[in-house]
Amino acid sequence: MKKILVIGAGFLQSFVIKKARDMGYYVCAVDADKNAPGFIYTHHYAVINIIDEEACLTYAQEQQVDGVLTAATDFGVLTAAYIAQEMGLPGIKYEVAKVIKNKYLTRHCLSLHNVDDTKESVEVGVDSDFETIANQIVYPVMVKPCDGSGSRGASRVDYKEDLKQACEFAINASLSHHATIEQFIFGEEYGAETLVINGVPHVFAIMKKWMTQPPYYAELGHAIPNDLSYEVEVRAKACVQKAIYALGVNCGSVNMDMLITKDGNIHIVDIGARMGGNLIGSHIIKAGTGVDYMGAMIQNAVGDVPNLTPMEHCAVATRLLAFQAGKINKLPDFEALNKKYNVIIEHHMHEGDIVNEYHTNLDGCGYVMAMGEDVKEVAERAEKVCTEIEAYIYDK
Repeated sequence: MKKILVIGAGFLQSFVIKKARDMGYYVCAVDADKNAPGFIYTHHYAVINIIDEEACLTYAQEQQVDGVLTAATDFGVLTAAYIAQEMGLPGIKYEVAKVIKNKYLTRHCLSLHNVDDTKESVEVGVDSDFETIANQIVYPVMVKPCDGSGSRGASRVDYKEDLKQACEFAINASLSHHATIEQFIFGEEYGAETLVINGVPHVFAIMKKWMTQPPYYAELGHAIPNDLSYEVEVRAKACVQKAIYALGVNCGSVNMDMLITKDGNIHIVDIGARMGGNLIGSHIIKAGTGVDYMGAMIQNAVGDVPNLTPMEHCAVATRLLAFQAGKINKLPDFEALNKKYNVIIEHHMHEGDIVNEYHTNLDGCGYVMAMGEDVKEVAERAEKVCTEIEAYIYDK
């Protein structure tokens, strides 16, 4: 029985851990939270901070794992790459992972290779001359932590007087204490999910995305199929492949976010060297394309031949359980809602929980996924269930 180590054992990683166990692998996991929900599905686990590369490597060596991966979090990317490098396991090269973890270096690489239609970005740190930079750039711009994820620390800036505050906000949300200033793109957002096998990228889907309104830009849901023309979708997939080759990604999952303008210009705005979160890898890709992406990702990580054979699929849409601030007074009968609306609800809510107003993915309480023949209908159905759940949990 081959052993696989999953870096992270939170709510979204628990789907990967359970899947690997169901596939017959011996599953190990690490997480700093001793109560991480994914631990219950493992054969063995250790309470270790996932950004502690040396401690995680020691554990991986003790367990003699055959593969390692992380999913739905950028914080485990470098650790997974480091373990793969040191133990000679399948995985993205460590130096490549370091570039992708830095949004400025990633954008510089994409611009250098003319991957998409986006201009070069500007990197700033605590000692940067914000006044000079503010007078040199064209507004509006997006300011993000160089190594952030889940929209934390990201904001739009329309006026030079607000640039310093936005940069400080992003720098404070960054582990490296650096931020990147990027051209603001007026377009619709889409997501791309890819698995790289032996250096060859397999782009599974370009997904339609719904986002919150400014200033936070957090995800609200995804859908397959998208609303793009055939020509634009083909070009978007080509941009994804070109980006992967330019960055030198040799193995593993790649999650991308892109903005596409009315004129069909494509702007890659974020790249993660791991499976997408928000049910993308665990639910959406399989439902919308028929490919067992999560299973293939696990097989790829341990050196087995991934099965990319598509099975039955349909239109699919998700909605995050993104609520106003409040306290959960009671929980509905989720099984009854699943049957009534023919949906799948995945959540981590408990009675008495305090809910933050939805600004980033971390503020979400779970997801609703609907499937059917028409993407508009399934999106409306998922949204209706979200509304019903929010009304119920706050009702006294």
